[in-house]
Amino acid sequence: MSKRILITGAASGFGKIAAFDLAKKGHKVIATAQVYPQMSDLIREAKEQGIELTVDKLDVTNATDIAYITRKYDIDILISNAGIMEGGPVAEQPLDLIRSMFDVNVFGGLQLAQGFIKKFVDEKRPGKIVFTTSMGELWTVPYVAAYCASKHAMGSIAEGLKTELAPFNIKIATCNPGIFGTGFNDRGVDTISRWYDPETNFTPSSAFDDTAEALANQLDPQSMAECIVDVALDENSNFRNVHPKETEDFVKQLQADAWTAKS
Repeated sequence: MSKRILITGAASGFGKIAAFDLAKKGHKVIATAQVYPQMSDLIREAKEQGIELTVDKLDVTNATDIAYITRKYDIDILISNAGIMEGGPVAEQPLDLIRSMFDVNVFGGLQLAQGFIKKFVDEKRPGKIVFTTSMGELWTVPYVAAYCASKHAMGSIAEGLKTELAPFNIKIATCNPGIFGTGFNDRGVDTISRWYDPETNFTPSSAFDDTAEALANQLDPQSMAECIVDVALDENSNFRNVHPKETEDFVKQLQADAWTAKS
């Protein structure tokens, strides 16, 4: 059965791949982008590929955008995928950058979800919300700790929603990507140089020596997008979905080790 599916952060990466894949499968997809130029690019690319979907503007930090989108569209599934990363040592990272991450990754995602949840409840119909979080929801990666904190927060909110909304037949799931080559991680690393100065910051530049190697070995994002699609369409999906399996196993071991870690 065809579903009505709205995806945030669909201008690139997992969001765009998932939006196109779902549209190809015959679902009614609303692919949203933060700014109008991204909309134009999405519309053009979809037309070039012969893909039928609706494209609209949605900045999840803009209350007017959220009110407009939740009023305009009736959906069955929300894929809350929009996110940003600001990197750097959290002991020195400017707080305004951390706040901006929480505005997008936590408060924006929650406010949009609340709008559609109210519609599901008021209309007494089932719904599903899938949050793209991160492996960083479950593992605090050094030098992107603040980003991980935002994903920890969204994961906790998702888990709370799962329990609280079960009586209303509204299902909640998270998708937790490992390190995939969408450009998202690369741009997150780029943000560090905009404020970090080895002459004035106490964190040594050698702390970032392994970054290039990590970025050079990122995975193909297609498989993660397929995971998001599968979770969204599966009426009995797991709540938490870490991908790939190697990342899931790694995170589980880290969580086990945390019980004996020293301060």
